Parts: sequence; structure tokens; C-alpha cells
Amino acid sequence: MIPSRSIHIVSNGNKSQDSGIAEMEELPVPHNIKISNITCDSFKISWEMDAKSKDRITHYFIDLNKKENKNSNKFKHKDVPTKLVAKAVPLPMTVRGHWFLSPRTEYTVAVQTASKQVDGDYVVSEWSEIIEFCTADYSKVHLTQLLEKAEVIAGRMLKFSVFYRNQHKEYFDYIREHHGNAMQPSVKDNSGSHGSPISGKLEGIFFSCSTEFNTGKPPQDSPYGRYRFEVAAEKLFNPNTNLYFGDFYCMYTAYHYVILVIAPVGSPGDDFCKQRLPQLNSKDNKFLTCTEEDGMLVYHHAQDVILEVIYTDPVDLSLGTVAEITGHQLMSLSTANAKKDPSCKTCNISVGR
Repeated sequence: MIPSRSIHIVSNGNKSQDSGIAEMEELPVPHNIKISNITCDSFKISWEMDAKSKDRITHYFIDLNKKENKNSNKFKHKDVPTKLVAKAVPLPMTVRGHWFLSPRTEYTVAVQTASKQVDGDYVVSEWSEIIEFCTADYSKVHLTQLLEKAEVIAGRMLKFSVFYRNQHKEYFDYIREHHGNAMQPSVKDNSGSHGSPISGKLEGIFFSCSTEFNTGKPPQDSPYGRYRFEVAAEKLFNPNTNLYFGDFYCMYTAYHYVILVIAPVGSPGDDFCKQRLPQLNSKDNKFLTCTEEDGMLVYHHAQDVILEVIYTDPVDLSLGTVAEITGHQLMSLSTANAKKDPSCKTCNISVGR
């Protein structure tokens, strides 16, 4: 299957020569189109056809558009080149290719049958009805490719002892008054890779663990608010939790972000992640580790990427402390709904963005 560049559709002489439209009633029009086996960069397509002149079909023309462009199909002329040309093969037929398919994207598709003539021109059927479908999220295979790219730049490991979460004072007041002192998981926004299976689906609470190189403590600046909840690392990350890789992205800057998920073993969040995300060895990985030394749990984080850690269960404020930071609120560093740079060679893989 190849993208169409210069398809010549011949006229049978019954239409004006300007139209270039071939009227070939004998060729069957595809109907009852079915889309199946959808991945982030491929799908299978099949349809039914009348038996009449079926043996004359040599090719299929497939018009594939992102859904926002679907109105163009309503005025489709047969002399307009289609995007894909495929030899007539047994159905269902696989459509694959990261150069025209992106993950988690709505598309429209229409099909026509064609017969290639000895002079290289085509005669074609009418277009089928238009079908809509949505490609899937990244699979574990694709996320593992992202994971391997992130490992390359993670850098050396630094010790840390607390996870922290910055918010406005009103947020913590609301948690105390309306949620019995427990921070509640919420659905992750759409920041990061477009194909990430956690965006808009996984429920959790964002934490940071980065430390300043010279002090070994959390930085005093934050983009998310002047009040900080700090909790000992072992309260959230311990042998009773599982660790997963969630995403790797940047926002048109030199900084790169890695999203990790910590889920209590057997929790709903753990079940969600087991099906969709690569699991990391908590004691031995390039991003975030929990090891035991002299009977004590010791924690390290990667130095050269910014870690965003999602904890999937509620967290009671009584497990830690809330205090005002002395630094600045740097809004420019916020990653809320941040879009990934699709041109970055460091953090993109070849199945869309």
C-alpha cells in the first residue's frame, strides 16, 4: 500500500472532458465497511461487494482523513487523487504506516474499487459511505521504546527522602473541609505524548521528588503553588507498591520529563497499569529506586530528567506536613496540559506523537 501522488482517472467520454471522471457502473461499490484490529498506527478494513464484475477489480482506493477534515469527503470527485492505493488483496486488509496514522486520533475512511487499464489509467467505482473510527493508545511495546529512549538520558542517581506536592492554600483547605483530610486521585490531564494510555484515563495524585544538586533537598521554587505537602518517601513507595513507566516527553525546551506511576499492590490503579504500562523493577531501574541498606529503605532519583510521579490511591495529609515555600511560583515551568514537541528526536518514536 502506497500514498497516492499522481493517479490518473480516465474518462469514458460520457462526461465532459474537463471533469476527468470515469463512469464505470460495472465495478461494485464497497458497502458495509468494517474496521477491526485497531492499534495506534494500524487497522484492518473489510467490506462487502456485489459479485458483478468483481473479477475486474485490480486495486482499492482508500481515502483516509482526520475527522476534522471529513467535510471534504462530501464533495469528493473521482478525479481527486486518493491518499492510499492498494492492490486488490483478500479482505480484511491491513492499513499500516506511522507517516499517515497517529495514535488516539479520529479518522474518516471511504473506499472505491478500481480497475487498472493497460495504459496505466484507472477506472473506478463510486465512493463508499464514510466510516468513522479512532486509533488506539500506545501499546506496551511502544511505551517500552519510549522507556528505552528515556533511559539513555536519565543520568546518574541522586538520593532523596521525600515526595512533595505543591498547590495553593485553598486546595489544602478544601481537602481538609470536604474530603476528610485526604487528597483524592483525579484523572490525569492530556499533557505529554498524544498516544499515552494514561492521559484522560488514569486517576492519581501528582508528586515530585527532584532535589537540588547542592543541598539534596527539594527546590524552593514551584510552578504549582506556594504551599507544599511533604511526605516521607517510604509512605508512598515501598515493597507493597508497584512501579510503572508512563511517559517520556518535552515541551519545546531542553528539559525532558518522565512520568512514573506508583500503585499499591492489588489496587484498582495497579490493575489499570498492569494491563497498559511497562512495569519497572523498584530496586533496579534508571529513574526511581527503593533499596534496603542496613535495614533501612534508601531512595534515589534520576538527575537528568524531571520526574513526575503519579500515586494512584488517596493520601491523607496526616502522613506528612503542609508548609509555605520560601521561593517563587514559576508558572512557566507548569506542565498542565502541555503539548509534546513532535519534532524532538530524543523523546519521539516512529508511531506518531
